[in-house]
Amino acid sequence: MLQYLSAKAITAPEGRGHCRPRLFRYFGGGAARSGTIGKVLALFVVATVFLWSGCGMERGEETVVTEDKTHLQTNRLANETSPYLLQHAHNPVDWYPWGEEALDKARREDKPIFLSIGYSACHWCHVMERESFENDEIAEILNREFVSIKVDREERPDLDEIYMNSVQMMTGSGGWPLSVFLTPDLKPFFGGTYFPPDDRLGLPGFKSVLGQVAGVWKERRGDVLNSAEQITEILKTRQRVSAGESEIDSDVLSETVKQLTYSFDQKFGGFGDAPKFPPSGAIGVLFRRYLRTHDENLLRMATLTLDEMAGGGIYDQIGGGFHRYSVDRVWLVPHFEKMLYDNALLSVAYLEAYQLTGRPLYRRIATETLDYVIREMNDRSGGFHSTQDADSEGEEGKYYVWTSSEITDILGPADTELFAAYYGVDDGGNFEGKTILNVPVTSGDFAGAHDMTEEDLLLGLAPLKKKLREARAGRVPPGKDDKVIASWNGMMISALARGYQVLGEERFRMAAERAGEFILGSMMEDGEMLHTYRGGHAKIPGYLNDYAHIANAMIDLYETTFDITWIEACNGLVTKMNDLFWDDDQGGFYFTSSRHEHLLTRTKPYIDGSIPSGNSTAALVLLRLGRLTGNNDYLTRAEQVFGSAMPMLKTQPTALTHMLSAMDSYLSPVTEVAIAGKTGEPDTRQMLATVRSGFLPNKVVAFIDPDDTGAERAREHIPLLAGRSILYNTATAYVCENQTCDRPLNDPDELARKLNLDNRVDRGGSDE
Repeated sequence: MLQYLSAKAITAPEGRGHCRPRLFRYFGGGAARSGTIGKVLALFVVATVFLWSGCGMERGEETVVTEDKTHLQTNRLANETSPYLLQHAHNPVDWYPWGEEALDKARREDKPIFLSIGYSACHWCHVMERESFENDEIAEILNREFVSIKVDREERPDLDEIYMNSVQMMTGSGGWPLSVFLTPDLKPFFGGTYFPPDDRLGLPGFKSVLGQVAGVWKERRGDVLNSAEQITEILKTRQRVSAGESEIDSDVLSETVKQLTYSFDQKFGGFGDAPKFPPSGAIGVLFRRYLRTHDENLLRMATLTLDEMAGGGIYDQIGGGFHRYSVDRVWLVPHFEKMLYDNALLSVAYLEAYQLTGRPLYRRIATETLDYVIREMNDRSGGFHSTQDADSEGEEGKYYVWTSSEITDILGPADTELFAAYYGVDDGGNFEGKTILNVPVTSGDFAGAHDMTEEDLLLGLAPLKKKLREARAGRVPPGKDDKVIASWNGMMISALARGYQVLGEERFRMAAERAGEFILGSMMEDGEMLHTYRGGHAKIPGYLNDYAHIANAMIDLYETTFDITWIEACNGLVTKMNDLFWDDDQGGFYFTSSRHEHLLTRTKPYIDGSIPSGNSTAALVLLRLGRLTGNNDYLTRAEQVFGSAMPMLKTQPTALTHMLSAMDSYLSPVTEVAIAGKTGEPDTRQMLATVRSGFLPNKVVAFIDPDDTGAERAREHIPLLAGRSILYNTATAYVCENQTCDRPLNDPDELARKLNLDNRVDRGGSDE
């Protein structure tokens, strides 16, 4: 019988700079040991999740990486397109992809299923592969006693959500690799995350776990089936009671701010202690509440967090873009993988901060992040790749860290002195003898201390960063998962479109349009979305997230180009989304469509995790499209989403921050701006630039060129454009609020005053 284990995370030192070894161990939690659930799970425990901090860690018995593998066998994963599944195609484990062949084998042979879920950029997924799935002895046990199924969580988020929920329920925690044992009818009865291959430090090894699970399956089958049945029923019950119709209560917005304030790190920004994830959703809530309340503390919480992340090692100071999370409180040591969705969401956060404050730092970080995506994540098809690994040459972070001697060889002694001082480089390093570049003090303070202007400092550093980026490009790069995921691409299209609107950089508009055209041309089939694309092939019916994020991107593309084709595409997607995913009984959207494979339970996502939930984005899309097109049915459905989410909003509001931003939009007055002008003319461009210059999250913007051939189509889709004409031969703005319109405006300055854009917050001029 396996035993429950528990341990506490070792806390990190304060201050950005050197760090000491830390090992996070998250084991089965108390939540799974009480009441009905505890009785159900008394037979089984569950396991361990290791998260090495990546900070001077002792690797102990970890298997040494061997890049040159001799492929003595090939399993069924060799026929897949997922890079993660292909990484396991030559394991001695007789892997199956999820599908009827594997499920039929489990039923026919009466064997339990070992379900392993991970993703390409997951460091500990790679470790478990090297240690266990390439181990012939472990493979022999798996092949004899189980039907082994490997799943890419990015391809099948529906499976990942169901079985992650089961493991979190059983253990109180979760993570990847996710290791779950199922009955042949797919009900979970035992699970964990990463297991070492052998018993280690008092922890059960994977070989021991496999032996005990196989033994219990044979000797205590009735207990296993009973537990699996009860676990499954709890999962289904939780799904049924997690949401329901309720009156919309605006007090949850104030309550959320209270909870965020309570957990805010006053010194380093962010919320809670290590590990810290970029809180893009919380920052969005704080910005929107600041506009309502003018509470300076809310703005300070958001901007301090953005400042600290921008100066930390979580931000790639040389190449731009953000890593997944920081293992410490001070944002210094990241988990080095890069995810497309993080960089999309954070680009928007910095763009909004720039609109609100005008600080050059935020413009620079947004620009560098979007440029990183275009440079390193662009698929030749026009879409964007999913992730970059944390590891290169089998070592986490190796691609990103430096020694002072390496920098001196590239820059020379004189330039190294300035560069090293600014980016915190010394001979001892701050990460296993090397340095993660970071900015310990602001550029303004640094420039003052070195008797130079801030402008001269930043201009001097730019070519040095470029030299190091070019030198780094000669290293073995991290692995990349080059599949294109529709929902993540939707977020990036929105970020690029917003980047063009705010910064005026044409390359961002071009990249956004190209990706949008690719999605509509290559990831649609008979009017319905497909989830992934790789190597010329799109597959897997789209999930709610795919429809919602792509529809939102279509609106952003319209507000970037004012091509009505994007609104027509958005209308089609929203119609399909309503038809395929809506819950007619309790409101809200299911994650899977009515045409998807029937699984253990049909989930309805409200929690905003690393990406906004499908319901959060769907509600926002319905609001935006309803207001733009005058379709009140969309507005009513958005209201129903908020009502269905209200029980969860009241109990755990900080877990639904993107939903709260959408609800704030619903509760706020709407500013409608219609501009009539000649396409591309300076006066038209100036009017549009004025509208885009400030932070107006609850605005609707439409444009018409009365002489354009598509003008009539635009009026048909967007009632706001009806009767709008150019006055005095100059671009003309019509501003309406609550269905009441003010007099037409021809002066951009007058438009700025009307929109309250002439009182941008001054947070100081320091770029860092």
